Amino acid sequence: MAVEIVLLGEVSARVDGRPVDLGPSRQRCVLAALAVDAGRLVPADRLVERVWGADTPRRGRATLHSHVSRLRKAFGGALPVVHRSDGYVLEVEAEQTVDLVRFQALRDRARRADDAEQVAPLTEALALWRGEPLTGVNGEWVEGERDRWQQERWAAEHDLTDVLLRLGQGEELVAQLSARAARHPLDERVAGQFMLALHRAGRTADALAHYRQVRERLAEDLGTDPGAALQELHQRILDTDPALTPPATAPGGRSAPVPRQLPAPPRWFTGRGAELARLDEALGGTSGTVLISAIGGAGGIGKTWLALRWAHQHAERFPDGQLFVDLHGFNPTEEPMAPESAMRGFLDALGVDSGRIPPALDAQAALFRSLVADRRMLIVLDNAATTEQVVPLLPGSPSCTVLVTGRARLVSLIDRHGARHLQLDALPGAEARALLAARLGADRVTAEPAAVDDLVELCGGYPLALSITARTAVTGTPLAEVAAELRELGLATLDHDTDPAASLPAVLSWSLRRLTDEQRTVFGLLGVAPGPDTTLPAVSALTGLPAARARKALAALEEASLLERQPGGRYAMHDLVRAYAATTAHDLPDDVREAALVRVMDFHLHTACAADRLLEPQRPLLEPTPPAPGVHPHPLADAAAATAWLRAERPTLLATQRAAAALGRHRVVWHLAWALNTFHLRQAHRHDGIAAWRAALDAATHLPDDPFLRSCAHRHLGYACAQLGLREEAAAHLDRALSLAVQQNDATEQAHTHLILTYVSEGWGDSRKALEHARQALDHYQSLGNPLWEGEALNAAGWCAAQLGDLDTARDLCGAALALQRHHRFTEGEATTLDSLGLIAHRAGDHRQALDHYEEALARYRTLGNAYQVANTLENLGHPHAALGQDDQARKTWQEALELFREQGRDNDAERVRGQLDALDEQSHTARR
Repeated sequence: MAVEIVLLGEVSARVDGRPVDLGPSRQRCVLAALAVDAGRLVPADRLVERVWGADTPRRGRATLHSHVSRLRKAFGGALPVVHRSDGYVLEVEAEQTVDLVRFQALRDRARRADDAEQVAPLTEALALWRGEPLTGVNGEWVEGERDRWQQERWAAEHDLTDVLLRLGQGEELVAQLSARAARHPLDERVAGQFMLALHRAGRTADALAHYRQVRERLAEDLGTDPGAALQELHQRILDTDPALTPPATAPGGRSAPVPRQLPAPPRWFTGRGAELARLDEALGGTSGTVLISAIGGAGGIGKTWLALRWAHQHAERFPDGQLFVDLHGFNPTEEPMAPESAMRGFLDALGVDSGRIPPALDAQAALFRSLVADRRMLIVLDNAATTEQVVPLLPGSPSCTVLVTGRARLVSLIDRHGARHLQLDALPGAEARALLAARLGADRVTAEPAAVDDLVELCGGYPLALSITARTAVTGTPLAEVAAELRELGLATLDHDTDPAASLPAVLSWSLRRLTDEQRTVFGLLGVAPGPDTTLPAVSALTGLPAARARKALAALEEASLLERQPGGRYAMHDLVRAYAATTAHDLPDDVREAALVRVMDFHLHTACAADRLLEPQRPLLEPTPPAPGVHPHPLADAAAATAWLRAERPTLLATQRAAAALGRHRVVWHLAWALNTFHLRQAHRHDGIAAWRAALDAATHLPDDPFLRSCAHRHLGYACAQLGLREEAAAHLDRALSLAVQQNDATEQAHTHLILTYVSEGWGDSRKALEHARQALDHYQSLGNPLWEGEALNAAGWCAAQLGDLDTARDLCGAALALQRHHRFTEGEATTLDSLGLIAHRAGDHRQALDHYEEALARYRTLGNAYQVANTLENLGHPHAALGQDDQARKTWQEALELFREQGRDNDAERVRGQLDALDEQSHTARR
């Protein structure tokens, strides 16, 4: 079914040409908030903020889900809104479905085309507008988007007018521009367009009169004169030549040439709409100073392509010429060009006799500034290495614009000369696919979509990598084979033996030349450090450098565009840059590389252990071996800080465990599983938990001197398997754990395993078996004299008794458990037992008492940050609400539980709660009838 969504006017939709009833304004706003990002994941929090802003209801996410459900029904199942992770995706072909996206695509297509080819897409884009955008919905986000889109429409109208004027039209545009000038009397771009159209229509006197009106209005309303561009157009009209400025005169009285030095535009340039727009904004906002835009980024990321694309798009705005020079800042065979050489080339291009060029660079620069003063020129300084190369080549006139590209962030150019820095990153997925389509042909890309997805993922959107891959595939090699080779051989497939410029490793290597030995070492070690990103404390541990020196090295790598600093003080490399860094690490001595890995592993392990102690102080303390000399755990103030650190470092900690296994550091592997267990359980990271304990069990087989490690790993792995529904594997591991504990005569391990078997057996529906395990656990704990463990076993036995209908025994057991836990201030144990007492009260018909117990348990779980048990208790809490006829409270509680179950990937639990909500809705509907 064909779905059409209209945002450029009254928000509406059609399915196969039939209108869809979108419901109230908020619901329409949900559709609009999804449609503007069609095809991309929109986090739930962002959707809630867009729809409600500061008026977000207390149960915003639940209400959001209800709106999404109603929209699905309204579209008759044709609206593919998919819930993923922590948000929603409108899975449609965005350009064909959403008029706003089509408008933006057509506008971008026009910006990439020659003048004659811009008219059709711009005309089609503007024809999509049916009135004020987002009519029928309200809110802060709506107002902001509405203004932004109107500005985009306004820019597209300007662009179309400019194109038509460049193509020779004039008289045809007079009426349209007259009305536009009346609506926007202070807009100088509109004034210029109107004046040019009048002049071309033979109404030069009217054009000059309009200039006088604009000048007087600007002086009266704003206290300013027209800008340089409008003044220059006025002068051209006075001189009866609208196309050309009066020829400049070179020293010696000769007519100065107009240099056109731009290399050809990049043939396969795609995307970069946001970056081109930022350059456009800078050009439109300059006033009184030279506009300098510095485009930075790693080698092969597309800096020169972007500069040339933008320069050719705006060449007509620089009628006095365009100068271009490659400064060879990063070149395999040449040293960076001296500014004297570049300056001599510019002066030659401007027609200066060699005998009149002064010998000193300062005098040459002064002559250059004099020659270009008040001329509308573009100067492109490509591949700059240092600010010293650039500064002498800067003009002094605000009529000139400068584009600088380079891998290094030219900080003094930014600080002292006001350069606007634009950091270029990898292409997003859609633009990366477009680049492959441009190189290989749309038909071939369409024929192998899965292989194209693999290539985009493996290249990480890196333009040079994509181009090299396309060059390999253009010979006819199937894309699937190209992807398979890239996956298997990695960076080696992007190398070239004879042409360094066609080799990604070679291109990246040029960035290392200006680094110190210490900085190159840090770069290499970052390539082999575990995890997708890192932090300053971790880098200090990895390198063995003091924090100040490590920070300085990171700053140097960031300035060289080899590293990106991200929010939260984290540092990351593009995957391909990281792969190259890893190859340089192999040039380091083996002992240096291994010592660095040991230090960073110890840093993460010991910080994770400290975090675990803060999360669960009552847990048995199992200390790993001391860290390597000079390594200190990251300081954590409290449990909240510990949870935040574990969340941020979660991928890195799992990667650290894998790296430790590869290095044969088996105790590190085991202790990481132990240190992360509480966090994994509370945050419902069940897949992470099972992976960690599988690695720990394998590590334990290499440590036969400590049998406890194997039994403990079997026990935790069995529980992790049970949580994921792997019943046979869970049973095998738990049986093995119990057998080992008996063989070792380890009463503690026997008790712990019986307790786990209690939870697992009850989850599998065998409450009698579960009660047997609970009583055996209780016997062991009582003999060991540990009141906290005894309390857990008492509660487990009470829960099982309640499941079997023996509520009096259950109440006594859980009451005894709660007394022990409160006496010893065991918060998590209290929460678990209160949850059990809530069940007992509910089963006994005392629903208000059940509410009290459940709410008290819920408060404790929230304090602990135990998201897994929060979801469980919320589900439990809904039942007494429903029993008391409190349908709204039950619905609200179950909606929150449903959302948490979905976030945690607990599909069976989510389906069960969804059924409870449906039953509640049906019951309410029946009651109303």
